[in-house]
Amino acid sequence: MAKPVIGILTWREGHSFKEPGYFRSLVREGQKLGATVFIFSHKDAFPDKKQVRGYIPNGNGGWTSRIFPWPDVVIDRCRTAQEGYSEFRKQKHFVYANHTFTNKMSATRLFSNEEALKKWIPATVDYNAENLVRMFKKHQIVYIKPGNGTGGKSIVKISRVKGGYRLLGRTKGYAKRNILFRNLASLTIWLNQWVRQERIRKGSFMIQQGLDLDLLPGHVSDMRLLIQKNDKGKWEVTGEGMRIGGVNNPTSNLHGGGRASSTEAVLHKRFTPEKTREIIAECHDLAHGVVTVIEKHFGRMLEYGLDIGIDKQGSVWLIEVNPKPGRELFKKMGRIDLYQQSIRRPLQYALYLNEQEQKQKQEKKQELKLELKLELKQHQQHQQHQQHQQHQQQEEEQEK
Repeated sequence: MAKPVIGILTWREGHSFKEPGYFRSLVREGQKLGATVFIFSHKDAFPDKKQVRGYIPNGNGGWTSRIFPWPDVVIDRCRTAQEGYSEFRKQKHFVYANHTFTNKMSATRLFSNEEALKKWIPATVDYNAENLVRMFKKHQIVYIKPGNGTGGKSIVKISRVKGGYRLLGRTKGYAKRNILFRNLASLTIWLNQWVRQERIRKGSFMIQQGLDLDLLPGHVSDMRLLIQKNDKGKWEVTGEGMRIGGVNNPTSNLHGGGRASSTEAVLHKRFTPEKTREIIAECHDLAHGVVTVIEKHFGRMLEYGLDIGIDKQGSVWLIEVNPKPGRELFKKMGRIDLYQQSIRRPLQYALYLNEQEQKQKQEKKQELKLELKLELKQHQQHQQHQQHQQHQQQEEEQEK
């Protein structure tokens, strides 16, 4: 029996990929699971020939390309939309393990309208001067963030303080901003320029209710939780950990200088062991609720990374969801077991999905065989009936 073939769809420039270490791990893990795994971009697929130019690691730290058969299942890991990608994705050439998602602003609106989730969603509105005034009337802290950003880029945190408004931010290139504005008018002028400069592709910005997440004094922290489909096709939380931002950083992102810690180590500094267990359990409930809603609206999915805020009172808040999450947090926590499991699970789910697809094909074949048998039997019965009628007619004519 031929090995299952799994393709990883991603962004490629020449022989370079944006997540080379992760992709090498996927190919190696796929081999252990008895599958052929390769990396490709939408430009590498040849639908007419049912072939793909795929890339696999070579022994020199680079990549070798060769022609592979049409994959049984494709995992979409494309985090940068190249020209032609969206059109290619709409053509549904493959069995995809994960459907396309939406931007952060649309996702937040969706979650806010779901009865099962709305209690966990911070107030969020589109960025404009009028909404900024309204949000500051209700909240001491607000965040301005892009609706399609990643890695904590282009985000500012603004706090009402004595003497005006304190802004902490990071540009696309992770350059820090720390400015005190005396009034809202000067802040708005600066922000209008910021959203123009920091705009990512054609995306817009949003204003989100700020949360008091300084569980450790002077450091913003939040939880990154990874929930994935397992080898039985069921959602399961792979693990979670805390990201702790540097001093005067608006976010806790690891790319922006944050550090990783176990969830218990951070929460135990502020809450009792019992309260800590309750908070973690609530975060797991939130994760399962989120993926249930997403699949209801967008179809089959594979994995999600949730950024979850836990404020000083122990309340849980959904900050954002990422359909193509990183997993370096587990490495930085020293949890190599969780890191390896986080790589294995997408492949296990792809293999499960292929198995289900093959079963469905076999069932359809069996159904077709049964239908043909039934048609043949009905045809034979019809012929027998006609022969019987002819025989009766001949006997009646002979009697006359």
